Amino acid sequence: MKTAFLTGITGQDGAYLAKFLLEKGYHVVGLVPRRSTVDRWRLEYLNIADHVEYKEGDLLDVSSLTRALKACRPEEVYHLGAQSFVGSSWEQPILTAQVTGMGVLHVLEAIRETDPAIKMYQASSSELYGLIQEPQQSEQTPFYPRSPYAVSKLFGYWMTKNYRESFQMFSTNGILFNHESPLRGLEFVTRKVTHAVARIASNKQKELRLGNIQAKRDWGFAGDFVEAMWLMLQQEKPDDYVIATGKTSTVEEMCKIAFDYVGLNYLDYVVIDPELYRPAEVDILLGNPEKAKRELGWTPKTRLEELIHMMVEADLQRVAKQ
Repeated sequence: MKTAFLTGITGQDGAYLAKFLLEKGYHVVGLVPRRSTVDRWRLEYLNIADHVEYKEGDLLDVSSLTRALKACRPEEVYHLGAQSFVGSSWEQPILTAQVTGMGVLHVLEAIRETDPAIKMYQASSSELYGLIQEPQQSEQTPFYPRSPYAVSKLFGYWMTKNYRESFQMFSTNGILFNHESPLRGLEFVTRKVTHAVARIASNKQKELRLGNIQAKRDWGFAGDFVEAMWLMLQQEKPDDYVIATGKTSTVEEMCKIAFDYVGLNYLDYVVIDPELYRPAEVDILLGNPEKAKRELGWTPKTRLEELIHMMVEADLQRVAKQ
């Protein structure tokens, strides 16, 4: 039985990846911070909270990471933990740099100290491309980050490559484009929309306030994307891969899909709020997943319409229970 160690296990990707690995027969160990309470609702939603082992530690404390790795001796580490909300990174840039940027270095150092043969997956982000330099972004497209979050992710991306080349460690970057699910936090626009649609359809909310609804994103299903993370660590050599659907849609189009599902016209409820615009906007992201398809054999399975319908349905059930 292989052991996998996951940071960020209580997040969306961590929960779906833990479920995927458990189904593959892995022993799954998750890093959790020392808190009076730890929110494991996503793991409970997937009915796997009791099937995971937990180790206390913090991304800002490399010694705690080293102790956790020495205790469980994993073959694979999936580093998903981060301050992952782009909007908050302008309000908390230093914290974001420490957790999202330096956190990667701490994990790499803990692996090097414990066992350099451990394979590591680093969760990179399409936000690295920011002010896009090519119409469709691939592994060769230059980066132009447009937020403290993206700049921090860029540090982690290059540090992962540097440890690969300097210490011959199996460290790989997955440059994931937007991936959503019913487990997404309410601060992310897709879940903000589907949750609002469910509340509006239930007569518990009157409007949905959004910023730039012309922004375009390449949206996929998180449950599909975690398979690509695993596939990267099954290769003979470490490399970096773009994981995306290869299709882009506006926030407005996504809203229409969500409201149509409950028989409502989005134009009657969506209100544009200038306060919700980002200081530096990323107007469009569109990934080129050809390398992942060719080398990993990975392709996305879930269309945007299916994804949004799934999320609205889950939120309708949540609202009904409240």
